[in-house]
Amino acid sequence: MIQEILESNQFIMLMALLLIVSIIVTKFSSRLGVPSLVLFIAVGMLVGNDGLGFIYFDNPEIAQLIGVIALIVILFEGGMLTKWKDIRPVVVPSISLATVGVVLTTSIVALAAKFILHIGWVEAFLVGSIVGSTDAAAVFAVLKGKNVRPKLEATLEAESGTNDPMAVFLTISFIQLLTIDQVNILGMIGSFFWQMGAGLAVGFGIGYLASFSLNRINLDSSGLYPLFALGFAFLSYSSSSLLQASGLLAVYVTAVVIGNAELAYRYSILRFHEGFGWMAQILMFIILGLFVSPTEVFTWPVMMDGLLIALVLIFIARPVATLLSLSGFSFTMKEKYFLSWAGLRGAVPIVLAIFPMLAGIQNSQLIFNVVFFTVLTSALVQGSSITRIAERFKLVSDKLGNPIHSLELISIGKANVEMIEFDVTERNIIVGQTLENMELPDRALINAIIRDGDVITPYGQTEIKAGDTLYILVARKNKKEVKKLLEAINEEKEEEHEKSRA
Repeated sequence: MIQEILESNQFIMLMALLLIVSIIVTKFSSRLGVPSLVLFIAVGMLVGNDGLGFIYFDNPEIAQLIGVIALIVILFEGGMLTKWKDIRPVVVPSISLATVGVVLTTSIVALAAKFILHIGWVEAFLVGSIVGSTDAAAVFAVLKGKNVRPKLEATLEAESGTNDPMAVFLTISFIQLLTIDQVNILGMIGSFFWQMGAGLAVGFGIGYLASFSLNRINLDSSGLYPLFALGFAFLSYSSSSLLQASGLLAVYVTAVVIGNAELAYRYSILRFHEGFGWMAQILMFIILGLFVSPTEVFTWPVMMDGLLIALVLIFIARPVATLLSLSGFSFTMKEKYFLSWAGLRGAVPIVLAIFPMLAGIQNSQLIFNVVFFTVLTSALVQGSSITRIAERFKLVSDKLGNPIHSLELISIGKANVEMIEFDVTERNIIVGQTLENMELPDRALINAIIRDGDVITPYGQTEIKAGDTLYILVARKNKKEVKKLLEAINEEKEEEHEKSRA
């Protein structure tokens, strides 16, 4: 009994140290110019059986389960931060990248894998399908905090959030071709359209149900609302999966619907899921690092094969797929080159590489090792240089956004009022106005202004200046009216800004 308690305490201590080290690692990732996912994987490999030997883990079923659960959380968090007004203009090109682009990438990588790995054609296409899609976890993590033009950022986020169904469909299809004697090709094609259509329908349906429930159900604690929202994320995935539809697509669509709705406790929900999303990334990549065997991956044959496939993927397959998929759309050549370079691979290909192991495919271990090294190469080469490429191509933008945050006041949560936080830019029409001249609704009051790091107590003659942060107490029923007033743009300033950018 005492021995079991000691072992459990040691395990808890190890988990605590892993969590602390992983969070500290994120601080160094930006300084080193290395995506945090690579460092998380490195932490997992370090404490694994081939490293320090603290944890022995070689269960593909558990690795796949943890990977899928983490992807649900990460997709949900990323989808809630995606603004529909940003992705609406790029929905069609994003879907083209997520479908046609994945097929083209798969085909080109398969051609290379056939001759590099000396495997059969179906196995080669299996390798291509596994690495054919970009990874939402990697894209969301790398783009967060980067000042890439909103159009390009929205395209990459929409693509990475919607291309998983195609990659999963292709991977499972080629596994079936390897394991089943007779496969109905027409049935497989029909299955893909069903997965996409039903996944979209379930995502929209549960998204609207979740938005309605979050606003109408009065819970006893504001801390329950983020968990309530998370429950709908898992409901969306499981419902779609039970219908043989795309669960990951449904989760992303559900999150977009929720994130673009007017929520009573938006700030609490977003802040919770930001932290929980980081937790999911840390857990997922450490588990994947534990699962891999460095002594098998970091051998000259595997590294050379993985490097060659990565070079084909980065410099041939992805560029060709991007240029062809976006032909006819309003993207400049520089923008297409950037979208090509920013097509990161991450957790999704590694999780998909576990599928052949579960199916007992011949050469499944070779496929996993090569895919793992290919993903590491992609993350290191592309992920560490995205900002520099964007700056070189002059595809960075000014910080134009001034999102409105709602700070829920727990003590007056029953009074249906919120505290709005708003960052004023020089383009806002309220710049230069005094508080007494602002046409705020009766049940709205500016309580404080932060200017140059100082707190200013507002009064009638206080003038709004660019760079101010306003804190406004407002009744929820008047929130839309206040947002419309705050977000109104000065047309003259807008024209001057556009001329300066040109």
